[in-house]
Amino acid sequence: MANIAEVLGRLTPEELDELRSLGPQGHLPRHLLDALDRAAGGPGNGRGYYVPTGNVSATGGPLLVLRSDVSGWLFNAHRDDPEQLPRHP
Repeated sequence: MANIAEVLGRLTPEELDELRSLGPQGHLPRHLLDALDRAAGGPGNGRGYYVPTGNVSATGGPLLVLRSDVSGWLFNAHRDDPEQLPRHP
């Protein structure tokens, strides 16, 4: 699994802002799951960065949130210093 900073550094500023706006336990919409997968290397590769809450949506799908260490990195250690995020194409 890639370094948290490397993966988050591959997200767009808009995607990072949206993750922050959801909060540490915010349910991730499909487009952010896709963005995390893309940032981690491709379809399904971001699965280690988000986890199920144990609850399901109205349509029966699992509700997913950022893994606690990923959330902690995004919301605590580096929230005020976006330059800490390495940028990768």
